[in-house]
Amino acid sequence: MAKNLKPTIESDLVRELAGLLDETGLSEIEYGTDGLSIRVAKHAVASTASLNPAAVPVEVPIAAPKQGAPIANEASYADHPGAVTSPMVGVVYTAPDPNSAPFVQVGDQVTKDQTMFLIEAMKVFNPIAAPKAGKVVLILVDSETPVEFGEPLAVIE
Repeated sequence: MAKNLKPTIESDLVRELAGLLDETGLSEIEYGTDGLSIRVAKHAVASTASLNPAAVPVEVPIAAPKQGAPIANEASYADHPGAVTSPMVGVVYTAPDPNSAPFVQVGDQVTKDQTMFLIEAMKVFNPIAAPKAGKVVLILVDSETPVEFGEPLAVIE
C-alpha cells in the first residue's frame, strides 16, 4: 500500500515545487523531510530564452523616441555606471499594487535609496532602491516579469 501512495505524494509535491519555480522565477528548488529529498530544476538556457522575447517589446517603446532604434542587448546595460540591477532571482513589480502608480517612470528624478521596484522571491517582497540620485532614463522591465540575478532593471544618469 505504501508503494501506491508514495508516487502520488511525490508527484503532488513535484507539481507544487514546479509551481513555486514558475511563481518565483527560480531555476532550481530542493525540498527534504523525513528521509524524502526532492530537487526540481529548470534548464537555465530555456529560462533565459523565454525572458528575452518578453523584454524586447517593453524596451523598444521606451527607447525608440530617444534613439530611434531598438535597444541593444540588455546585458550591455549591466555594466552601465547607472544601472540598477536585480540582487536576486524573482518576479519584479514596478508598483506597490496593481491599482497604484509605478514607483518611478522614465524622466523621474530619484534620490539615493528611493524604492524603484519590488522583487518577490519566496513570497517575500524585497524593495529595490536607487543606488544613486539622478534621472531615470530607461526602465528595462515590465511589472510581473521574472528577473535573474544581475539583470539590469533600469538606468539612472
